[in-house]
Amino acid sequence: MRTIDMNRITPAVISLLRVNMGLKPGERVLVVADYPTGMEWKEKVAADLEVMLARNLLAKKVSELARDHFPGCPVEFYAYPATGGHGVEPDEQTGDKMLQADVIIAITNYSLSHTKARGTACRAGARVASMPLFLPEMFLPGGPMDVDYLQVAEDTQKIARRMTEAQMVTIKTGSGTNLTLNIAGRTGREDNGLYTSPGLWGNLPAGEAYTAPVEGIGEGQLVVQAGWYRRLKENMTLYFKDGRVTAVEGGGEVGKEMIRLLGLKQEPEKFRTRRCLAEFAVGTNPHARRKDNVLEAEKIKGTVHVAIGDSSQIGGTITSDFHEDFVIPKPDVYFDGEPVIRAGEWAF
Repeated sequence: MRTIDMNRITPAVISLLRVNMGLKPGERVLVVADYPTGMEWKEKVAADLEVMLARNLLAKKVSELARDHFPGCPVEFYAYPATGGHGVEPDEQTGDKMLQADVIIAITNYSLSHTKARGTACRAGARVASMPLFLPEMFLPGGPMDVDYLQVAEDTQKIARRMTEAQMVTIKTGSGTNLTLNIAGRTGREDNGLYTSPGLWGNLPAGEAYTAPVEGIGEGQLVVQAGWYRRLKENMTLYFKDGRVTAVEGGGEVGKEMIRLLGLKQEPEKFRTRRCLAEFAVGTNPHARRKDNVLEAEKIKGTVHVAIGDSSQIGGTITSDFHEDFVIPKPDVYFDGEPVIRAGEWAF
């Protein structure tokens, strides 16, 4: 198991709490982590379990650093059984714990971002840093946490404003992506890494402008390139019609698993909502580089990503137990026919 050099990550952890979260004396801090369940010990390979446990250990160490460097703030570390999927609700006790905190640092294996538990905590006034799949090296100098978040916020705001003004989005790539989305009437939102007011939340590392496409609209195909999705060794194509995935081709074992997760050979309501277009976003973090970790990849400046599944937590109406992001590098992106990104470079 990888060891964590505490001396190297300490400055970034302090900055996370002080700058990103705006931690104030007396505020209650909760650091949460999700540990592997018995089923995961049975089904996952040792390498995957090692990464999960390393992330648990990192969360524990972050809580200890918070306690050491912010002695005026009560700090609690809480571990709960992993849910098995991004956007799946944690157990009731975890949700209750989240309601008791002012600042929540969620260093998890499965994302809490698109859950009712996270939304309820924010409505109660908590500020949440959702950090699924976070790696210790993201804290290191030159990494995606070591960035001027004021500049990231400025760039993110520019893109979000353009999203709010736009109606149609077209995404094209040389690898074959050609997808049109409708975002008319939807607000461009900012995940800028600054969660200093009650109820604010987002990912860390941060850096994206995002919105929920209009339900039932969305046509074309999205090509997920090899290396830009975990364990994806060959391109995988998702086909969309009327705002839903209708077929998945290629992708090897990853493609087969996606077909299973989307229930493309079944028709229960659970699977139909998983197939819905849920998010369109533009990355804005110039220090994000790693392409095989979606938390970082979707923040890379000049990329875009499209998600399927739940959109209810970001301004849409689709409620699902599933939210999956697909990052698209070096795209051409058009808002109402006007170029916004050309081959991964901003066109304004």
